[in-house]
Amino acid sequence: MNITDILAAPSMPISSPSYPRGPYRFVNREYFLVTYESDPAAIRAALPEPLEPDGSNTVVYEFIKMPDSSGFGDYTETGIVIPAKYKDEPVNFTAQMYLDDEPPISCGREVWGFPKKFANPTLGIVHDTLTGHIEYAGQTVAIGTMTYKHTDLTLDPRTGAHNTALIQKKMEKTAVNLKLIPHVDGTLAIAQLVAYNLTDITVKGAWSGPARLHLVPHVNAPVADLPVRKVIGGTHFIADLTLPYGRVMVDYLKDK
Repeated sequence: MNITDILAAPSMPISSPSYPRGPYRFVNREYFLVTYESDPAAIRAALPEPLEPDGSNTVVYEFIKMPDSSGFGDYTETGIVIPAKYKDEPVNFTAQMYLDDEPPISCGREVWGFPKKFANPTLGIVHDTLTGHIEYAGQTVAIGTMTYKHTDLTLDPRTGAHNTALIQKKMEKTAVNLKLIPHVDGTLAIAQLVAYNLTDITVKGAWSGPARLHLVPHVNAPVADLPVRKVIGGTHFIADLTLPYGRVMVDYLKDK
């Protein structure tokens, strides 16, 4: 192969790239989110500078089922998102992610700096209960449950009309990752805060209801380091969306 072939490759390995070029389209992406109050000190410790806690002392635990993802296939993901502030802008910091598919693990880490590791999460409906579960190394790490479609978040009780604007606005909120990529000598070649915003969002349904979350301490999936103090509630929604490329907010190596 010549240099033109090498530079045209979308990803490694060049003989069979792990993922194609983006942007990446997701169809019928299903979210189950549990919002809960946690320990302020644990939240502060999980946020990289210059991000600051937003003062709500809340954390969002996510279960996401992605049955139709361009370039990635069908997989399920779970993890922790922390509402935060970058200067005066509200952002969501992705603290931990666990999923069961190699292409989005490689792509997520290499392109945007998503903190992805391989595990075995599931999201499904068991009779009357929306149920999320994750195992890491054969051990249960988290269990989330929510009543199934109890309150329609898109329905205006006064007019009976449907409006998805509120959910769409929440999905469009700036999300931030800490991207760390080592050099060949083991030192950091890339150390950045990376931001992105989802686009082309179509919300197909959204519901809220009572929820519960149980987190189990695990050394390789430490979601319980952000302990549950009080569950605020659950949100369930389905949407189509596009994940575009991101942008650098902070370059730690250049700005140090």
